[in-house]
Amino acid sequence: MTVRDLSALFLDATDQPLPQAAVRLASAGVPVFPVAPRDKVPLIRHGRGFRDATTNLRQVEAWWRRFPQANIGVPTGAASGLVVVDVDVHGTNGYDALHRADRAGLITGWEFLARTPTGGLHLYYPAADEMEQRSWQAGDAGIDFRGDGGYIVAPPSLRVIDGEIVPYRLTELGTEPAHPLDAGRLRGFLEPPRPPRRFPPRMRGQGRTDPQKLANWLGGERTDRNRKLFWASCVLAEEGVPYREALDAMLTVEQPDFGSREITRTVASGYKRIHGDPPSVRGNRAPRGGPARATVGASQEQRVAPVRGL
Repeated sequence: MTVRDLSALFLDATDQPLPQAAVRLASAGVPVFPVAPRDKVPLIRHGRGFRDATTNLRQVEAWWRRFPQANIGVPTGAASGLVVVDVDVHGTNGYDALHRADRAGLITGWEFLARTPTGGLHLYYPAADEMEQRSWQAGDAGIDFRGDGGYIVAPPSLRVIDGEIVPYRLTELGTEPAHPLDAGRLRGFLEPPRPPRRFPPRMRGQGRTDPQKLANWLGGERTDRNRKLFWASCVLAEEGVPYREALDAMLTVEQPDFGSREITRTVASGYKRIHGDPPSVRGNRAPRGGPARATVGASQEQRVAPVRGL
C-alpha cells in the first residue's frame, strides 16, 4: 500500500463509527488495538498493550464487539509503516518549535495532518525502510516523535475536553511527495547537545552505588534520559556493580518512548566505556586499570536551510 493509499484510507475511516473504522484500517493492512473509550490508554492490559496490535479481522471485530466505544490505537514504526510527529500544547506550546523546525526544512514530507482533541497536531510520515527510528520526547520543545516502540491514537477516536466530545480528525493532505522523516536530525535541532546537568550524588546501598535507586531517579526524569542513563551506567561500572544487575535495574524504567533495546544498548556502552570491552552478562569484575571518568555528550553540527512556512 502506498502512502497515498494510506491517506485516503484514514480520510475514509474518519467518517465511520469506531468499530467499522477499526475494521477498515485492519482490513487494509494497518494493525490496530483497542484504547480505553475517550482516553489514550491501551485496553488490553493483560497482554502487551500496543504490542498486541493486529490486522486479524476476527480479533479486531471481537475487540470492538466487547468494547464498541473503544478508541483506535495504531503502533508506529515498522509495525504499521507510519511514524508521527506529535505536537503538544500542554505546558510548552509545541507549535513554536514546529514552526522553527519547518523554517529549517526539517519536517517536510508529511503525508497528512490530524488535529488532536486538545488542539495539538499529528504529522504522519511513511516509516523509513530498513532503518529503526525509536520513539523519543523533546519535552522542552513540546514535541514528541512516535516511531518504533510507540503508538498513536488515530482518527476518528474521541476524547472529552471541557465536557464536550471532540474527535481526532484528519485536516489536511500533503501536496508534496511524502518521504520518511529524518527523526534524528529533528531531535538534534529541538534538543541540541549541551553540557551535562547536575546529576544526583551516587546513591549508596550496602557500601556501593545502588542500581535500583539510580533507576528510580532516572524513571522520574523526562529529558536527556539517554545521556543520564549512560552516566548512571558508567557510575555503576566504576563501582564494580555486575552488568546484569545494573541492566535489570535500568530495565524497570522502560517506557513506550524509552524501550528495552535502547536501554540495553546504552547500559552496555557505559560498561564498555569503563571496562574497555563489551560487558559480560555474568560479569562481576571490577574495572581494569582503575576508575575512568564518565563523560557524556558530544557536539553535533546542524546544517539547515530555510523553506516555506507550515
